[in-house]
Amino acid sequence: MNTFENFGLSHQLLTSIKELGITRPTQIQELSLPYIMLGKDVIGESATGSGKTLAFGCGIIDKVTHKEGLQAIVITPTRELAEQVKESLKQLSKYKHLNIISVYGGVSINPQISELSRAEIVVATPGRFLDHLKRRTINVSKVKLLILDEADRMFDMGFIDDLEKIIKACPTKRQTILFSATISPHVKDISRKYMVYPKEILAIKFVDSSKLKQIYYDIQKNMKLSLLVHLLKQENSGLAIIFCNTRRNTDFVKKNLCENGVNAIAIHGGLSQDKRTRTINLFNNAKIRVLVCTDVAARGLHIENVSYIYNYDLPKDPKDYIHRIGRTARAGKSGKVINLLCEYDYDNFSRVQNEYRTFSIEKTERLYLNKIKAVGLSNRRYPERREHSFRGHR
Repeated sequence: MNTFENFGLSHQLLTSIKELGITRPTQIQELSLPYIMLGKDVIGESATGSGKTLAFGCGIIDKVTHKEGLQAIVITPTRELAEQVKESLKQLSKYKHLNIISVYGGVSINPQISELSRAEIVVATPGRFLDHLKRRTINVSKVKLLILDEADRMFDMGFIDDLEKIIKACPTKRQTILFSATISPHVKDISRKYMVYPKEILAIKFVDSSKLKQIYYDIQKNMKLSLLVHLLKQENSGLAIIFCNTRRNTDFVKKNLCENGVNAIAIHGGLSQDKRTRTINLFNNAKIRVLVCTDVAARGLHIENVSYIYNYDLPKDPKDYIHRIGRTARAGKSGKVINLLCEYDYDNFSRVQNEYRTFSIEKTERLYLNKIKAVGLSNRRYPERREHSFRGHR
């Protein structure tokens, strides 16, 4: 395996990486950094949490010069990811003192206008970036690096037209880096139209079945919440993320968990940006160990030490299931995924199994409850519990 010293990184950047405690490049870093540092256009397909930010971050930090205007743009699908990428780039640029800002909606635009006049690197969501382009409050004439992070997620969210406008506004003589969990037809179309002989980097995305354990409970709808409370109280170590399909369900689950003695916080698109930021920070710092959320938190966010993923609702899109479970079993650590299925989830779960046919049922067992103090469950028989392994795409 290569070391970071083999990629021609500056001494300043190598020092920052070392101080972050990163000693060896991940697969996506090892495969993409040689091309990124040479200034080549790159398409990288890799799972959430595989080290993509550091990969494109190295190219940005060593190619951007202090006090020479805006030179690098990173476009991300969500505000939370924009903040996270900004903080990561700041850590990497510790010894270069670059001006790095994040730009997204939900907050006042005026402070951003002031900061843009001094910024060398901007991390932004598509909508607010376009706002600044229309207002002429951002100057992209000196941009030499354009990064599209979590591109497939942005396409899923309907940002393809916005992305094309942003790409066309940037100088044609630039380096373009696109990272995506999957190389979809939209990704291929963007690369064909706007990238120059891009190098395609594919990182292995198989789940280690010895690290990731997945189970599901087939239960009645009115038992879901009671079972969830019981399981959270039973497995009360490590961070847990609970995924719901709607804002309404997210608020409902969070409220009822708190009322039943489980300290939980919620995040979804209906919250203010300040609230979303505070919530993510509380969870990331393990101040509160249970996060209930919609898929807004499933993609891109770097959250360490997540031990459990609960799917309170099964997602309609099988790809979202993969991104949800990708929050755990990272960096050689073990993780568990618990799916709570009722009749309303059968179609969605079938789509997941049909899309990724490497599911296999390992065993079926029945457990019984003796004493459960959760709502609606008292001395009842436990629902059927099935376990399966997953060796498909992450």
